[in-house]
Amino acid sequence: MAGQQVRHRTLTNGMEVQAWGSGPRTLLFIPGGPGSGLPRGMSGRLARRWFAPFVQAGYAVHYVTRRRNMPSGHTVADMADDYAQAIDEDLDGRVDLVVGESYGGMIAQYLAARHPDRWRDLAIVVAAAEVSEWGKDVDTRAAAALAAGDPAQAGRIFAEYVLPGERSRWVRRLAGPLVARSLLSGASYPPADVLVETRAELAFDARPVLADIGSRVILLCGDRDQFFPIDLVEETARLIPECTLVRYEGQGHMRVASSRRVVHDVLGFVARR
Repeated sequence: MAGQQVRHRTLTNGMEVQAWGSGPRTLLFIPGGPGSGLPRGMSGRLARRWFAPFVQAGYAVHYVTRRRNMPSGHTVADMADDYAQAIDEDLDGRVDLVVGESYGGMIAQYLAARHPDRWRDLAIVVAAAEVSEWGKDVDTRAAAALAAGDPAQAGRIFAEYVLPGERSRWVRRLAGPLVARSLLSGASYPPADVLVETRAELAFDARPVLADIGSRVILLCGDRDQFFPIDLVEETARLIPECTLVRYEGQGHMRVASSRRVVHDVLGFVARR
């Protein structure tokens, strides 16, 4: 497919970039957590399919991971600074569109507030100024399992992201080791980075900086999201000076994150400038 040749590179701080498309406009994608791996195989094909309308609209897509070997105590704000460095080093100092999804949307809030000259438009997908108490509980238990050196248990807990509730407990028990091998094997990034990211999420609260976001933002969410409940999303939208809120009725976190409607709505938002 024209414009879909995939290019890979590694930045000086260890952030990895997967890029495709050759249009004149640049799109920086900040992935959800854990955000240290690039999409490969089937997930890579699904990612390119999701971004295909952006490529057709003239964007070169740059999917950028977290930096490697993040120090203990590295915060979401620090991760935003890492992405600002990546924009300076690899994307000529400014991008046309930032799309931050889930954890990436958390980082994007700080990137927008702390580095206003690095971006033109921002789409925050399934994220808010804080994580729900349910999400914090999951992450607290996952961090404890990681710190204790129990990847299988951490995998079972991470599986709650997509299989919550008591009725799915037996499925999580089976899936835990598979999740652990996928996220915590150390094959492509240090497992300790997952622990740093998880702990940073527990301390995350972007409310104090949202008024500093000086350009327009579109915030897209589902009204059945357990990580970022609708009341938190609506509060976030009120705190951002120029924010368009798009709400998908009856949709949860994963459903919205993978929806083609998000792509359509983001492109429509950008076209209205």
